[in-house]
This record gives sequence, C-alpha cells and structure tokens, in this order.
Amino acid sequence: MNASVTNMEPALLHGGNLVAARRLFPDAPEPFIDLSTGINPHSYPVPPLPPDLFARLPEPATLDGLAAIAARAYRAPSRDCVAAAPGTQILLAPVVGLVRPGKAAVLGPTYGEFARAASLAGHDVAEVQDIGQLRNADLAVVANPNNPDGRVFKRAELLDLSDARGRRGLLVIDEAFMDVGPPDASLGGEVARRNIVVLRSFGKFFGLAGLRLGFALAQPKITKQLAALLGPWAISGPAIAIGETALADDEWAKAMRTRLEGESRRLDAALTEAGIEVVGGTSLFRLVRTSAADSLFAHLGHAGILARRFPDYPMRLRIGLPGDEDSWGRLSTALAAWQRRFGRDA
Repeated sequence: MNASVTNMEPALLHGGNLVAARRLFPDAPEPFIDLSTGINPHSYPVPPLPPDLFARLPEPATLDGLAAIAARAYRAPSRDCVAAAPGTQILLAPVVGLVRPGKAAVLGPTYGEFARAASLAGHDVAEVQDIGQLRNADLAVVANPNNPDGRVFKRAELLDLSDARGRRGLLVIDEAFMDVGPPDASLGGEVARRNIVVLRSFGKFFGLAGLRLGFALAQPKITKQLAALLGPWAISGPAIAIGETALADDEWAKAMRTRLEGESRRLDAALTEAGIEVVGGTSLFRLVRTSAADSLFAHLGHAGILARRFPDYPMRLRIGLPGDEDSWGRLSTALAAWQRRFGRDA
C-alpha cells in the first residue's frame, strides 16, 4: 500500500467531496467516513413537512418570520438587520461587492474563499497575520472562531478594530462556527450602528449543510441591498420551515453543544494516544500538526476516512467528529495502525 499522496486531488481543496476521495483511494473500505468538513455529524431532526411547501413558492411573510427568528437566535438588533440566503458561501460575492474595488485584507491563515471572492470582485487582496493590519483596508475580513485553527477574537478586540476603522470600507466577520464558540464574542448585536457584516452559517451546527441556508447580519440598508441582489425566492419553502424550527429550539442547541464538547475531548484523546499533536480547532473539528501529515492523510484515506488537507500548510490536517460508534471504532483502529507504522516519523 502506498502510504503517501503526493499529488493533491483538485476537488479535495475543500472538504466534503467523497467522489474525489474514492478516486484517490479506490480500494478504501465502504462506507467512506467524511471527517473533512467540520459539519456536525448529528443532524437536527427534520420535522415532517407539508407537501405544499414543495409545490408553492414561499410567501414573503414566511421569509420575514425566518428573519425574526434568526435575529433572536443570533442576537441581531431586529429582523431588518437580517438577510437570509441559500448558504453563506453565496453571500461572499455580493458582500465583498458592497465595497468599491480597493485594498482587501484577510486575516489568515483561514478559509480560502474569502480571498478568492474579494479578488474576483476586483480587490487587491493580501492575507495578513496580525489583526492590526486590517485597520487601513477598504475591505477587512476576519473569521471568528477561525477556520481551521479555531482561534477566537474577543468582542472588545473586534470592536476596537471597528472603532479604529471608523467609517472606512467594510468589516466582515465570518461567524460560521460561532454556534460552538463563546456567545459573548459575537458581533451580531453591533451591526445596526457599524460598518460591519456578520455572516452566520446554519448548516454547520445543525448538521444540515445540504439544506443551504445562511444569514448576513448588517445595517438594514445593507440587508435590503443583499436581498435585492439575491432576488425573490432565494430561500426554498422547506429551508424556511426547517430553519424556523431549528433556530427556535434552544433546548436542542444547548444539549448539542454539551454533546459536541464531550466528543471533541474524545477526539483529542484518540489523537493524543496516537502521538498526534492537536494545535487548535472547535468542538466540531480539530486541527493537528505532524511532520508526517502526508502519510497520515493517505493512511486514513486508505482506511476509508477522509481528513482535510491544506496544500499551503503541509504539516497540518483538520479532522472532524465521527458520527457513530462504528465510525469512532474505525478511526481508532486506523490511528493505532498509523502510530505503529509511522508514528516514529511524526
């Protein structure tokens, strides 16, 4: 068995592509376990949906209701400060397009689509390492908690950045993983009076990424502009109904956060036992560092387990949570075998 993968499958530059994983590891056992996405493996229980949700276009009033529930869940000042979209990914282009082409700074290392979207919008993009370097950019982007290292910026730190920028350009805060971050770090409550756009992902925490639902929190003039750019009926009726139910279910969210914290500690223990250094993450994923990351990625792949690679950071992998005991068992077995064979090189 070849233990290394020297050529990166282009379709694996993002997580979640099991078709590409099967091409790369054609002899891997099934089912393939996808630990590459950072999406909650324990999906929110989708309620029964009436057939007319699929047969009719959604009424505008239902979207208003979703915005109101999202405003409460994300602590936005009002529903007028919420724009719903079919996932936060699709919001990147219109959000970065709110600023005339100029200097864009993305605090990295982070999700690569921020820089790509800004570049496509005509911005001169730089990835910077210090938050202070965002002060003079026309477009500034921060992920909080950050992906993939999970670092969290305190609310006061981000507010200081906003104050220092004044009315200059736009500050975009991607809070895709804030559902498992410190609630008091969110800037959702500050958007009405600042040049800030906060992005919130629905699918990651609720484990329903295929539903395609996300939100931008901002001043009403910005949310109206984003809604106009997205056009009517951007959100499906089923997505509106499921989003309303899930975002209002505080009991499920509280119990799930506790469960994820416990499972992330279990993942830490499994990785540490295999001699793999955990250097960051959230309760939905862990970032690991090893000089043998290439062999670890390949070894897991041949065992039918997909982790997330980073071509620019070849010593790092991101590993998400298994969804059931069988998956935990397969991961533990694979890690133990890797430790026996390659651990001395880690």
